[in-house]
Amino acid sequence: QVYLAESGGDSVQAGGHLRLSCAASGSSSNNCMGWFRQAPGKDREGVAVHDSNSNAFYYNPAVKGRFALSKDNAANILYLQMNNLKPEDTAMYYCAAGRGVYCSTTNSAPFAVWGHGTQVTVSS
Repeated sequence: QVYLAESGGDSVQAGGHLRLSCAASGSSSNNCMGWFRQAPGKDREGVAVHDSNSNAFYYNPAVKGRFALSKDNAANILYLQMNNLKPEDTAMYYCAAGRGVYCSTTNSAPFAVWGHGTQVTVSS
């Protein structure tokens, strides 16, 4: 069983930056790991996902070029660097992990383990 703990959420002004961290503990054979977000009144959406089987990175078009996913394999920490933040990035951000043949920001089915979330608030 793997456990995920997010950190790094904060309140920033538009144009600012944050780095979210997701520390994974416990045994894991998950190849999918990524970040999802949910704003009040909106559906959850994928932000950035890494598939370790293919070493492929997937980004939501809304964040591509502004957000970057990276992983410290030794420490088993997944990072989401968020630059040029916009008010529409305001949401609760969740780290998730799972196993699947195919995982991406538009396919959350493989993600069986979720963290509790960290709040990101961007003011204009």
